[in-house]
Amino acid sequence: MSGKLVVLEGIDGAGGEVQSKKLVEYLKQKGIPARRLTYPEYEKPVGRLIDEYLKGGYDFSPKFLFVLYASDMIKDIDSIKASLEKGEMLVCDRYFTTTLAYQVGVMKSISLENALKFAEIFEIKKPDIVFYLRISPETSIERKSKEKEVDVHEGSRVFLKSVTEAYERLAKENVFGNWFVIDGEKSIEEVFDEIIKTLKNKGIVPAD
Repeated sequence: MSGKLVVLEGIDGAGGEVQSKKLVEYLKQKGIPARRLTYPEYEKPVGRLIDEYLKGGYDFSPKFLFVLYASDMIKDIDSIKASLEKGEMLVCDRYFTTTLAYQVGVMKSISLENALKFAEIFEIKKPDIVFYLRISPETSIERKSKEKEVDVHEGSRVFLKSVTEAYERLAKENVFGNWFVIDGEKSIEEVFDEIIKTLKNKGIVPAD
């Protein structure tokens, strides 16, 4: 049985990190081989460059940023394919869908049509399911303000509103995967319960 690629999406502070960790733990407890991926990978060369940009260290062009963010996933194409062929469940905290929201939807680096062609050319795996954890820009700012450091985008209500609108369009049109919207304003456990319920209903994880 081939594995599945599950993606958690949303604006900053939506809860993707917490939910992806909980989901991997849940799957392992059920005896399902699972691994968590997170993008950008700030400890890797491409991720370090992205981190410097987010901290205001570089002023890259929109087109370069699209390629930069996409490259962070392209480096893992072979390992993702191998894991799925072995039947492993991959849970992603952000993915190419993030690039579609930020670099394509907001920054207009390239058209959506060309971005999807790019993904096809480089064989970026389409997710089996994408969970969009919907929160307001106000909730995002409130949650991120508790952290020591915020990047060049996280504190901007206008920017977060634009990203939210981009995510809403992607989810509505099921771009690059089957999207399911979850109210990220709910408690961690309520959100997680909805994720598990949906995965069971879709046959991605076995029902109890």
